[in-house]
Amino acid sequence: MTPINPLWLPAPTDLTLLQDNVHIWKINLDIAEVELQNLRQTLSEDEQHRADRFYQKQHRHRFTAGRGILRTILSRYLGIEPHQVIFEYEPLGKPKLADSLNASKLCFNLSHSQDLALCAVSCDRTVGIDLEYIRPMSTLLSLAKQFFAVSEYAVIESLAPPRQREMFYRYWTCKEAYLKATGVGLSQLREIEVCLSATEPARLTTDSEWSLLEIAPEENFAAAIAVQGFGFQLQYWQY
Repeated sequence: MTPINPLWLPAPTDLTLLQDNVHIWKINLDIAEVELQNLRQTLSEDEQHRADRFYQKQHRHRFTAGRGILRTILSRYLGIEPHQVIFEYEPLGKPKLADSLNASKLCFNLSHSQDLALCAVSCDRTVGIDLEYIRPMSTLLSLAKQFFAVSEYAVIESLAPPRQREMFYRYWTCKEAYLKATGVGLSQLREIEVCLSATEPARLTTDSEWSLLEIAPEENFAAAIAVQGFGFQLQYWQY
């Protein structure tokens, strides 16, 4: 099934997140210098140091924009200022809200590629999101053979080269979204098996407790979100 191309709407002023809502935000990371400096002021000292360690200016700016806008989005749900958002980190580095802030049990995940980012936010449902820019790769088949299940590699190998690239990124984002949600590293990539069909939605064949949804945020990008459980409603916001 082709990934859905959602309608991205401006978020309402009275933004609310109900128990069975999952919000997905689309974020442009290439922003004006003035806005970038304002966002930098919301970052923690550690985040500012992380930004400064990027060698290329473009990468520094995109990290700052991504983390600053993430803070801004979460602050709207929490009713606090962006600089008051406090993150804690799981063993493999996945950020989460500090327990002292999270009476509402917000879960979130952020992914960025090139100048685009996606942020998923839910209430008491673990979520993971992955976004990848679809670019040519000379090592595509060897990477698929190394990191994908035998059945997934067979699907990719059977396709014409342009379709191989598209299918590779569809598999990759589905797997990565689930791994990010569960906090497991890329070493488990091969163990996670995804079923992609021309007529049915993406499905995890190795874990029946999770939902997978593919989306097409912009041309030449692949993305997927993994959500714990079923019976939720997605809403799409343009930051």
